[in-house]
Amino acid sequence: MSNAKAVAESLLATIQDPHSGQSLVESGIVKAVGADGDRVVVDLVVPYPAASWLVELQAQVKRTLEADAVIALATVSVASRVFSHKVQNDLTPLPGIKNIIAVASGKGGVGKSTTAANLALALQAEGAKVGILDADIYGPSQPRMMGVSGKPDSLDGKTIEPKDGHGVQVMSIGLLIDEDTPMIWRGPMVTQALTQLLSDTNWRDLDYLVIDLPPGTGDIHLSLCQKVPVSGAVIVTTPQDIALLDAKKALKMFEKVNVPVLGIVENMAIHVCSNCGHAEHIFGEGGGARMAAQYGVPVLGSLPLDIHIREQADGGTPTVVAMPDSDAANRYRAIARTTAARLSQQARNKKISFPNIVIQNT
Repeated sequence: MSNAKAVAESLLATIQDPHSGQSLVESGIVKAVGADGDRVVVDLVVPYPAASWLVELQAQVKRTLEADAVIALATVSVASRVFSHKVQNDLTPLPGIKNIIAVASGKGGVGKSTTAANLALALQAEGAKVGILDADIYGPSQPRMMGVSGKPDSLDGKTIEPKDGHGVQVMSIGLLIDEDTPMIWRGPMVTQALTQLLSDTNWRDLDYLVIDLPPGTGDIHLSLCQKVPVSGAVIVTTPQDIALLDAKKALKMFEKVNVPVLGIVENMAIHVCSNCGHAEHIFGEGGGARMAAQYGVPVLGSLPLDIHIREQADGGTPTVVAMPDSDAANRYRAIARTTAARLSQQARNKKISFPNIVIQNT
């Protein structure tokens, strides 16, 4: 091994991936290192969507390597690729979907659906192909938030085509019924409806399908988590104790069905007055961090109580699309990168559906 190559490998092990908390070597981002005299070539592949970080990563690696006297020139190539990861109870990933991320809260009114919509859009903005399934049969809100409407089409008479909401594939029971029609269904009917919505939708080559789960931790949630191949879950909560009580129940539910919890999103963490700039923790402070420490999961990010986030979601153009350069949009994108990075640390799914091969004598 050349001296320059050895030095490069040693230096790469000191550079941290801010989204996974591991070094580039530990994260598996370093794919190849070559050297020709005092010139080195480094090939990096980030195993999650991170379009807004790749240029910065490339520059940081080049700067770090060339700062060493042994290396005269470093050529760094950077790309990203999303893999399919292991799901619970030996279930098999669904066709056309690499990974399913469930977004849950345990309690209503904490901004779970808004977070799910912006998470899906943020993953897409970072370079992934994304879909969102509105699993809240009783109160579907994703059609309005994602700006889609009308009955979905069926091109083959067997499957239904998802709607396109800002480049994200969207499916919801709200697209199949009138907006003011109540769903007066019992648990088994709801579970069956959701299973059909998931399996009968023609999802097209998704890296991630975000499922916006209904509030609670009842029979519907357990049935879904036992039947749907989920790669990981995100818990949304506000800092207040009442919300945290139910968020903890949601976290324990995923533990029971062997779905890894990728982390906690603390919503409505702080409010900054638009008139005077005074910052106030209306729903308390530090609750998400305490819950994360208690259960050994990270806080994926913290979001403000901001009237624009609510207005934009209600208007069908969530913050990540409406104000892509805003602080809130950047927070959602950071949460998306960290969520995907956490998922990338899970074991990869080796189950691949092969066609049946039949050998006949002719």
